[in-house]
Amino acid sequence: SAPSLPTSFLHSSKMSGVENAFRKFAVYGDTSASGNDMTGKNFSKMCKECGVMDGKAVTSTDIDIVFNKVKTKGARTISFAEFQQAMKELCCKRFKGKSPEEALQAVYSLIEGKEPSSVGTTKATKAGGVERLTDTSKYTGSHKERFDESGKGKGLAGRQDLVDNSGYVGAYKGAGTYDQTH
Repeated sequence: SAPSLPTSFLHSSKMSGVENAFRKFAVYGDTSASGNDMTGKNFSKMCKECGVMDGKAVTSTDIDIVFNKVKTKGARTISFAEFQQAMKELCCKRFKGKSPEEALQAVYSLIEGKEPSSVGTTKATKAGGVERLTDTSKYTGSHKERFDESGKGKGLAGRQDLVDNSGYVGAYKGAGTYDQTH
């Protein structure tokens, strides 16, 4: 059902921009990913962030259906060629009334040069009573020792008394004090 495109378009400069975006989204959130295959989750993220999915003409359900349609049976990822096929499927839905070539151009111009944004990065809350809890300068007692001057946590060193067990007797805390007393 998807229209065939002139091969000159597939090797244009726009294509390399789209392929770059594809690779960036393909490795997003997966340190072991090669960038040649994209998971459904990342495909969905890419469609959301690039504006291919608008919530009206193209919904998340459409994205999932097209993804499962173009991927190889049993596979969990799509290649760049399968991704192009998926875009051909989606472009006519997204840009109704345009010719298939124009619609595909429009979809690719949405994607070109984009990269995944990390919108969901968590920040320390500053609302209501929580502010006092997250302000390390107000900590007292032993909890004060868990942070350095900048408010950054020290990790294990701040939570436990690290004992030097280098003496002859295990857990002997008075190492090096014998000569001072005798």
